[in-house]
Amino acid sequence: MLNLISSGETEEAVSLSSEILVRARSTEERDNLVEARVRMERALIGAISTDEVGAELRWCVDRLNAICPGAPLHGLALLNLAIWHSNNGEQMMAMAVHSDISINAGHPTDIRSLSRLEIGRILAGMSDFGPAMRHLWSARRGFIESAMPSEALVASLEWLDIALDDVSENAPTMEMRIETASPREGPGNTLVPANPDDVTEVIEFLLPILTVDLSGSSRADLGLIVDASEVMGKSEWTNVMKSRISEIQDERVTEVLQS
Repeated sequence: MLNLISSGETEEAVSLSSEILVRARSTEERDNLVEARVRMERALIGAISTDEVGAELRWCVDRLNAICPGAPLHGLALLNLAIWHSNNGEQMMAMAVHSDISINAGHPTDIRSLSRLEIGRILAGMSDFGPAMRHLWSARRGFIESAMPSEALVASLEWLDIALDDVSENAPTMEMRIETASPREGPGNTLVPANPDDVTEVIEFLLPILTVDLSGSSRADLGLIVDASEVMGKSEWTNVMKSRISEIQDERVTEVLQS
């Protein structure tokens, strides 16, 4: 069914999922796990009314919590429900669901990291940048541990975009901030300076990846490298781009590099 969805054959996927659901509910082939998984996928691909999606995803979370709490599929169900809340403008509900995805509950690192990335985005959207940076860093670390380079790249860029607003030698490192973090009564509007060592670590992770291909008319990622170079006084970070400036198609980046 997933192959049909990925190839854009949604109608065929809906039809197949309906058949699988009937079998999973039958006396002969009763399978609660398969039923929960198929119902979750059907909710996500538009096989049911949009008014029913939230309730259906909640049902899947509750059923999987009873069958396999802490399993990857349970974590995925929580993640889907949280994102559904976010997409409907219910950020606080999304945060509450994300809080159920944790190491103590047994959820795997990749699922926890995807959750932390989403929390970081929610907090950044609320201008609560201090905690947002902490969650984005946790996501980045988890993606690297889970060998998820594309996701690690995204988390690194989103963290850097916030961090460059304020960099201070006196700021604690992200690892220190994570270790000393404590619950708050509610959200706020915070911006905690980034430590230069953390910025350097992220740039050294990003540079070999981003400079493989410098093409593309909209390269905000390269722009962040230029910004970091200026903030940190590290001209060597832009040397590769300057030496290959003919390959850069984003005029905003080339203009800054040539100025």
